[in-house]
Amino acid sequence: MDRLLLLGLSHTTAPLEVRERLAFNAAQREAALAQFKARFPQCELVLLSTCNRVEFYAARAVHGTPRNEELIEFVAGFHGLSAQQFTSHLYQKADREMVGHLFHVASSLDSMVLGETQILGQVREAYDSAAQAGTAGPLLNPLFQRAIAVAKQVMHETALSEGRLSVASVAVDYARGIFDHFNDKTVLTIGAGKMAKLVLKHFKALNPGKLLVCNRDPQKAASLAAEFGGEPAAFQRLGEHLVVADIVLSSTGAQQPIITRSQFDLLRRRRRYRRIFLIDIAVPRDIEPAVGQIENVFLYNLDDLQQVVSATQAQRKDVLDAARRIIGQHVETFVGWHRQRQLGPAIRQLYERYHAIAQEELARTLNKLPNLSDAERSHLEDLSRRIVNKLLHDPVHTLRESGADHVPAAQYLHALEKLFALTPEQPPDGSDEQ
Repeated sequence: MDRLLLLGLSHTTAPLEVRERLAFNAAQREAALAQFKARFPQCELVLLSTCNRVEFYAARAVHGTPRNEELIEFVAGFHGLSAQQFTSHLYQKADREMVGHLFHVASSLDSMVLGETQILGQVREAYDSAAQAGTAGPLLNPLFQRAIAVAKQVMHETALSEGRLSVASVAVDYARGIFDHFNDKTVLTIGAGKMAKLVLKHFKALNPGKLLVCNRDPQKAASLAAEFGGEPAAFQRLGEHLVVADIVLSSTGAQQPIITRSQFDLLRRRRRYRRIFLIDIAVPRDIEPAVGQIENVFLYNLDDLQQVVSATQAQRKDVLDAARRIIGQHVETFVGWHRQRQLGPAIRQLYERYHAIAQEELARTLNKLPNLSDAERSHLEDLSRRIVNKLLHDPVHTLRESGADHVPAAQYLHALEKLFALTPEQPPDGSDEQ
């Protein structure tokens, strides 16, 4: 008997300073999956880590490992943290709630910016990484494949993707609130990944006076600059670029801030104390928060975008309702499939056991009636089969149709095993942990 479990935190439960401590870059995710598989070989796991969330989707035996506290310990140990530093921000979900949450996440209904298109690619990337690491198996494989299909349907059949599509579009709105025009402004983008490309696409539309692309890899910087009509800028000369920049968007994979208060203080005089707009969309953060305390420095991070998002959500109730209806239908379909997968072996065992009992009793009776004809024996055999089938029809029907009451299949299986003396596939180990 298996459970679907989720342990995670997101922008709705944890501030940025907590999320950045628990974030996994690609290399860390690969290492974490390998360590997890070695420690918990019987458990499936997909690790989703984005700017706004860190979530562990697991499938394991009801009484198997890891238990929640073991998973928390694993995460804390990997990042060298104390569990007390983040446990109050965690949420836990199981079975139906876990499936529904994943479908909402993949469809961007749980995103900071509704309808943003990046999350689907991030979910797919997380699933692909788990598949390559061998931690996605017979339960998480179909679950994540269904989540990806659901998200595509939501995007195609609703207007959710219209309007604000990404964090980058919200960043542009903030910029418009600081500057009246952009034809004399210099935009500096630090980073050349997917987020940097999305940001450049939006800021290019503002027709800035100059567009600089800065990255540790000169080839990546040159390629991205050529694509958007900008100029590559050497990372080693970041300080010089900050002197001329009016707008800075940073989205690197650095583990420590690349712009600190002490560094920026040294540049203020050379900048002639001009206004500068900094938006840090990296996790962990690229810009030290104290930089935002400097006069004429406007620093925004991911959490600062939440107020814009709240207004967007209030205006899109009809679209959200349509998306939720689609997701709800798919949740019911998947939960029903999972329930049948879990209950099927027990139902089959139930029929086999009681048909065998009926055959034993029939054989005993037929031995006492040696003068029966073949037709009469056939009638009695058919009678025994029909009696068993009729006796089991109601309880089996209840099992198969019981998904609507939201009771975990494990409870029904336990009752079935006790009532009908069935042998459980995996005997309980005495634990009450779910």
